[in-house]
Amino acid sequence: MPLAHPVVLRNLIERYEIPRAPHAGNGTGEARRRTEDVAYTLRASTGTRGIDAALVAARRRLPGARTEDDSLLTA
Repeated sequence: MPLAHPVVLRNLIERYEIPRAPHAGNGTGEARRRTEDVAYTLRASTGTRGIDAALVAARRRLPGARTEDDSLLTA
């Protein structure tokens, strides 16, 4: 399976996380739809089924990621 370039993955992660930030509010229907689209693209780009797994897989492909553990998982 071809994997997305790390720059593309970083962009997708940012596009997914920014609207979900606490200061972003609830958002509009359009904003939610864009977030769902980005989540789908992240899952497809990483070959995963869930968004949490997609985010972990994408972050592991970024430069400087420690791939030997789950250092990128948040509590």
